[in-house]
Amino acid sequence: MSNELETRRHFLHLAGGSAAIALAGCADSTDEQMSDGSMADESMADSGMDDGEMADESMGDTGMDGDDMHDGMDPADAERAEIDRFSKDAGTLMVRSEENGLPGPDEPVDFDQAPFITRGLGPDGKTVEYYNFDVQPTAPAPIYVFVDESGDPVDDQLNVVGVIPGDEGYNDFWQVHRVMVPDDYEANTVTSVDGITDSGYDIQPTDVIKNCPVVPEGSTATNHFGDAHDEPPVAQGWYDGQLVDYFLFEEDSLKTSDSEIPLSPIYVSFNVNPGQDGGGPPSGFMTEDESNQTHNVVATTPGDAAYSPLWMVNIYDNADFGDVSDLETATDANILAEGAATVNCPIVTME
Repeated sequence: MSNELETRRHFLHLAGGSAAIALAGCADSTDEQMSDGSMADESMADSGMDDGEMADESMGDTGMDGDDMHDGMDPADAERAEIDRFSKDAGTLMVRSEENGLPGPDEPVDFDQAPFITRGLGPDGKTVEYYNFDVQPTAPAPIYVFVDESGDPVDDQLNVVGVIPGDEGYNDFWQVHRVMVPDDYEANTVTSVDGITDSGYDIQPTDVIKNCPVVPEGSTATNHFGDAHDEPPVAQGWYDGQLVDYFLFEEDSLKTSDSEIPLSPIYVSFNVNPGQDGGGPPSGFMTEDESNQTHNVVATTPGDAAYSPLWMVNIYDNADFGDVSDLETATDANILAEGAATVNCPIVTME
């Protein structure tokens, strides 16, 4: 059984089923340096990364064979991969059904609408908002960034990924791998992981992690935390010679630890406690009367040394809801389940 399936089944066992429910807040960052210290991999803006470091466009994935080695593909002429985040293969908490009406395959998603955004509390009790991108594994997927012999990103080359939502091994969190190409390499000659492998180019893993959920074309998420840009940029990449879109959240830096994504705790409560009939996620988060304000409490926020957008979910007894107002009171509550899931929920606003 894969680690991803184990994670999903563990959560469903503890939390009482799956539903289109928003869970906990997690985010990703961009200002790290490569594991060999040679260059900062950070900012994937617009195309995927910042101008001076690694242009975010430099993540690409296309096939190549023989005579096509020096014929770059024009992204404007490329087909698009169909993206479905809410299929049974892709979703855990957010799986499409007739009852929940989640968007269909390849339909644009407005992540500024419920159940994709949640109002919670920071460790000091101030309001935070975070997007909900569902359960994600703790092992990142690789994303490939092309650099020349000087270590500079290849202009106009899109980054390459080998998995999309629904594929085994997919994760919103990506570990950056540098593909070292010769100076005469033409951008977008390679547009697939197979193409990278066949090329024989040197691949250098880094310890840098990026939070880039792959989404259908036209999807929107207008909130963003940080100074780099006003909105999470939508970047393009290659998947098996097809275009994919992904958001880039970089509210803080993030690095791997023993090939795992760092975790931060979040404490949540549901209208019906897990273990009871209809309990856990299907019952929805408990909120204040006539309000969408939950008492879901995150342990860290962007700028904290331990902040991570991948949250380890701890469920507390909803009988303690009224007494929970910050991290101290959340940890004092009756905890019904620890480590019930790991969810990607980048914090995008803070009071």
